Amino acid sequence: MPWLLELTIALLLLIGAVVALIGSFGLAKLPDFYMRLHGPTKASTLGVGCVLIGSLLYFSHQQEGVSVHEALVALFLFATAPVSAHMLAKAALHRRLKIVERTRNKPFE
Repeated sequence: MPWLLELTIALLLLIGAVVALIGSFGLAKLPDFYMRLHGPTKASTLGVGCVLIGSLLYFSHQQEGVSVHEALVALFLFATAPVSAHMLAKAALHRRLKIVERTRNKPFE
């Protein structure tokens, strides 16, 4: 395997792990639902996406052709994660969940 490909895969895996760690930290520490929703959605889209792209590059180099499994999972993730976050936010707005004073753009005041 060429060293540039190994470096690219390692960077993608490292970036994906760091983004997922930051997203899970945001889920645990942010004060209200709307702020908490932001962390994991970015972590799932960017973090897991980087890990999947790194995995796709690795297995595509090991086999002949593009690794279809990782490409399908990445496509499904990029299509469904933003939609599910949007639906969660709409449900929270519908239920009029309380927000913290620091949250900008207060919807119900």
